[in-house]
Amino acid sequence: MIAIVTIRGVFRSARKTLTLGPGDVLFSEGDVGDEMYGVISGLVELRRGDRVVHRVEPDGTFGELAIIDSSPRTLTAVAVEPSEIAVINHHEFLFLVHETPTFAIDVMRSLSTLIRELNVTS
Repeated sequence: MIAIVTIRGVFRSARKTLTLGPGDVLFSEGDVGDEMYGVISGLVELRRGDRVVHRVEPDGTFGELAIIDSSPRTLTAVAVEPSEIAVINHHEFLFLVHETPTFAIDVMRSLSTLIRELNVTS
């Protein structure tokens, strides 16, 4: 439970947040990105084409791959309901990893879950 409390605190104290409505697209497959995101409230779907491959609930993260390796986005992120999203840029990401090692573990856990889901649905 400590990890969720840490993540929740990181998101709630984010310097930048976005408010999304149902159907709002945060980023699209192929976009260049240098930010990752955390769901403070609401629900975000990660889609490949019209297929939902992962749903991100409060305290979940997404968009990590682009911030780690500067690659184009591999999925499209769409808000399913009114959502508040924490925005974490590359500099903040490095700071969080350094200052809060459990944050790095949680990001890796999130990535591994997504990769497993993509492998099952491919």
